[in-house]
Amino acid sequence: MEWYLELSSFEKTYWIVTGISTLFFLFVLISTFIGADTDDIGDVDVEIEADTGVGFQFFTFKNLVAFFTIFGWIGLASLEAGNSKTTTIIISIFCGLLMMFVMAAMFYYISKLTSSGTLKMQNALNAIGEVYLTVGANRSKIGKVQVKIQGALRELEALTDYKEDLKQGNVIKVIDVTNNGILIIEPQK
Repeated sequence: MEWYLELSSFEKTYWIVTGISTLFFLFVLISTFIGADTDDIGDVDVEIEADTGVGFQFFTFKNLVAFFTIFGWIGLASLEAGNSKTTTIIISIFCGLLMMFVMAAMFYYISKLTSSGTLKMQNALNAIGEVYLTVGANRSKIGKVQVKIQGALRELEALTDYKEDLKQGNVIKVIDVTNNGILIIEPQK
């Protein structure tokens, strides 16, 4: 404690901010690793369709803890390097804000990596594919086509208004999707 008493009030303030924020940082880090920060609401059987993207969140608890931790440690390093109080504050704030921005960007881009995997049939419109099982003329028989939708090759049921059967291997284009998810196709010209 003797070294602490010899510090100026400016240095004491930085040590207090650094100590408290580092303890919070360690608590957040440990709770993240053990899974204590999950949003688990129990066993719920509900289907929710919404945009669950979190967006770019700059002011969060984790970002503020990171700001003050970096602010404190960089400030102490700056003081140790012999910089003035003004320079130390500017460097500390800049590095803290930079850390907040990096963390917000990281969480934003990580959230964009998730996908629901739900096939949205409207994404098949104007897709080019190939007949897999013969599709009857004038919607007389449901056939199957292979079409790349949402980055994956899918085998889906299809009908056509064309006057001739579309046989296996014919190249087709999806022109519509029925309410029950059947593709309406035509030969690709």
